[in-house]
Amino acid sequence: MSTEINNIIFSNNLDGYILPKNDNYFTEYSRLNNLRSITKFSGSAGFAIFLKNKKYLFVDGRYTIQAEKESGKKFKIYEIPYVWPKDILNKQIKIGFDPYLFTWSTLNKYFGDNYKLVPLNIKFENKNKTKNDYPFFSLDPVVAGESVNRKISRLIEIMKKKKIDHTFISSGENICWLLNIRGRDLPNSPVANCKMIITKDRQIYFFSNQNKIKKIKSSLKKLKIRFSEENKILNCLLRLKKGDFCIDGKTCSIFEESLISHKFKIIKREDPIYNLKSLKNKIEIKNMVNAHIEDGVALTKFLYWIKNIKIHNQTEKKIEKKLESFRKSSKNYLYPSFDTIAGSGPNGAVIHYRSDKFSNRKLKKGDLLLLDSGGQYKWGTTDVTRTICLSNATKNVKDIFTRVLKGHIAVALSNIKKEKNGHNIDKIARKSLNSIGLDYRHGTGHGVGAFLNVHEGPQGISKNNYVQLKEGMVLSNEPGFYKKNEFGIRIENLVFIKKIKSRLLFENLTMAPIDKDLINFKMLNKTEKNYLFKYHFDVYNNISPFLKKNEKKWLASLI
Repeated sequence: MSTEINNIIFSNNLDGYILPKNDNYFTEYSRLNNLRSITKFSGSAGFAIFLKNKKYLFVDGRYTIQAEKESGKKFKIYEIPYVWPKDILNKQIKIGFDPYLFTWSTLNKYFGDNYKLVPLNIKFENKNKTKNDYPFFSLDPVVAGESVNRKISRLIEIMKKKKIDHTFISSGENICWLLNIRGRDLPNSPVANCKMIITKDRQIYFFSNQNKIKKIKSSLKKLKIRFSEENKILNCLLRLKKGDFCIDGKTCSIFEESLISHKFKIIKREDPIYNLKSLKNKIEIKNMVNAHIEDGVALTKFLYWIKNIKIHNQTEKKIEKKLESFRKSSKNYLYPSFDTIAGSGPNGAVIHYRSDKFSNRKLKKGDLLLLDSGGQYKWGTTDVTRTICLSNATKNVKDIFTRVLKGHIAVALSNIKKEKNGHNIDKIARKSLNSIGLDYRHGTGHGVGAFLNVHEGPQGISKNNYVQLKEGMVLSNEPGFYKKNEFGIRIENLVFIKKIKSRLLFENLTMAPIDKDLINFKMLNKTEKNYLFKYHFDVYNNISPFLKKNEKKWLASLI
């Protein structure tokens, strides 16, 4: 057990301590990750519970294999949502937690009622002391597609309608959307770590590192924002008039909620910005389309390259760098939207695999290569997965790949007005696999930001997502299948919801070919074959002008 955790438990007369992955901004990817440094688990979601004689690590289905490999020797691994701490722990024990790192909704989900939870303000030593001096910056309204004033007016209109006097915005990505600003506080997302209070009469209080705000102050000067340090929220609350508050149940910490509730009544726990942000305007969609054409050119060049080289000298790490080099040839490419997943052979079965110096495999003939990657471009976010055949695939592998493809096509051709939400579309995606008793342990799709986080809510395609799908939403379409210690398959495109007459349809953003060497065409019906032909025809039309002669010829052969 970590000495620090051990000391916390014994010095505070506790039975255990819970350690989350997130920092106090509740972002999926942060530069500080105490969970990884203590447990060695490197996934983007999870939490650990340390007892005096036992240690548990809770992860979702994307990470069960990975958690076993990275932490299984010292931690008992449980898969959520099938097992929660309340299902295995004695209710009499006392568990310590940091109130800056948890929300009440999270703790209620984990523990339910009657547990003795003890708040402690613990600061671990930050072993990753890389200084981040990137200033926040403003987007041009021409790029954002909507002015800050208009966005604020829409938010205040909602507040007045719901009789909300003040809203505490604790999600940095929501503030970025509202104020048309961005930052570099996260490794792969242009998010600024900040918090904000806005009142129904347009008073705005902005809390962040004051060394980073010089550039945005001038562009936001008409709003008369009061800028303060991150730890000055209480000072602001003391100055505010009485009234009701809206907070964000996902990102408002227990500590912050206690400050607000001491003086104000909290009447809403859902930040309206999530829904506003999910509906991309025409300019945002146009930027996303352009980003995906550039990304498609890079990925297609890579696919041509890997299909025409001798692979025996290639490793997963070399593959990651090669794909990155193709992306970097675009002047609009900034950096990856997440750490590239290049899983060959058995590593592909680890859903969110990341190669390191120990796991980095050489590519072998007969392997499948699962390549999940993305980029942040000016001004769009991409995320694409292709499964690549490195030699002749077996009939069984082809048949499974084709079932995944059938699910992918079924999602792409969904009647959204009929299906209404991601819960219903998720069933369609799994139908072909489920018919022979197979499935995958992740959602079929997640929302995606417009030059923001690659994972964005509230929209999604999964078993538990009932959010109504609307015009302008951007989502991923990524069914898959994973056979432990053998291979992984996933086909992912980003799509946006387009209205054509009275119909709502998915339109592909991703422009990169699907590996036809893995398809059993006898399993596809006429509609599916026509879809595949049209998709590859669209890919060719969009990206062939940017390809070399041999690349263009190869791409044309896939139509």
